[in-house]
Amino acid sequence: MTISTPKRVLGGLVAASMFIALAGCASAPEATEPTEEATSNVVEGFKPCMVSDAGGFDDKSFNQLGYEGLESAAKELGVEFLAVESSSETDFAPNITSLIDQNCTLIVTVGFALASAALEAATANPDIDFVSIDDPIDNDFDGTPDAPNIKPILFDTAQAAFLAGYASASYSTAKKVGTFGGMNFPTVSIFMDGFAQGVDYWNSEKGDTVAVLGWDRAAKDGVFTGGFDANQDAINAAQGLVDQGVDVLLPVGGPIYQSAASVIRSSGREIALIGVDADVYETDPSVAELLLTSIRKLIDVGVSDAVLKAGVGEFDPTPFLGTLENEAVGLAPFHDFESKVSADLQGELDTITAGIIDGSIPVESYLSG
Repeated sequence: MTISTPKRVLGGLVAASMFIALAGCASAPEATEPTEEATSNVVEGFKPCMVSDAGGFDDKSFNQLGYEGLESAAKELGVEFLAVESSSETDFAPNITSLIDQNCTLIVTVGFALASAALEAATANPDIDFVSIDDPIDNDFDGTPDAPNIKPILFDTAQAAFLAGYASASYSTAKKVGTFGGMNFPTVSIFMDGFAQGVDYWNSEKGDTVAVLGWDRAAKDGVFTGGFDANQDAINAAQGLVDQGVDVLLPVGGPIYQSAASVIRSSGREIALIGVDADVYETDPSVAELLLTSIRKLIDVGVSDAVLKAGVGEFDPTPFLGTLENEAVGLAPFHDFESKVSADLQGELDTITAGIIDGSIPVESYLSG
């Protein structure tokens, strides 16, 4: 079988910051020059690497956060790293193989879609450690990864999306909010379903009737573009929801938010955008004025932590689950919308957050069972 050449390989000799553990962190480490103490315990020959999902490392979101976490950890350890972009599903296995061939000792795969290829490679290469973002790697559903050399990093983003849904319902005057996704993967629909649950909670608490368009909780299906590119399909999905009168729009799937932003601007209406994964207000200032908030999951910190531990011989395959309680998911500030939302909203969100953490406000997701 012929192995295709990866779309792009990024790498470099780098330096970084203080070690920050995943649980309870709000930001990735800041870059500093590596110290002798930081590099003295690094495993000889340690070489961390990464394969992106479709969308690339400049998606201002999911893949970019993963890359920044890898870069930060490599800087901390003072080692070289490699990062390979995927443009489609057919690139996943060849890209992983290319990194194995280049003597990578730890390979991070960014995204649910890469899980099958990652598990196959981990099983075939027990001497190489793997980190899988957004998939439990557990075909037996017993809570244990199916290979001892692969660590799942998961995020119960339904909890943070619940807060975004509540905030969106509070903000909406049209009484219609919308969402659409790239593909109906659990890691995509978890945002959409959590969002809808938050709107439902607003309605039950306030006696309101805000509708969610683009996601059907009962059918577990909704509006999807079929991919993760900011293309005409994403424009069409956003336009369909805008044409139905929504005044808040949540696109889930890397750069597809850019298509939603273009539709919002051309609509001539006041429509708020919600970002995902990163605080998109910070990562993409070109859409800052449109953003009500973003649903954050700290992929960068999770990756950095896993790579740092592996770099000093302490690779741990125990699955990590990010929640509101350990602050690995959360809601970004309202930024420019601070003066546009209810003065009571943040206090209500704080109360809801406490309720989700103590279990008095249940949030359903495939990770909460």
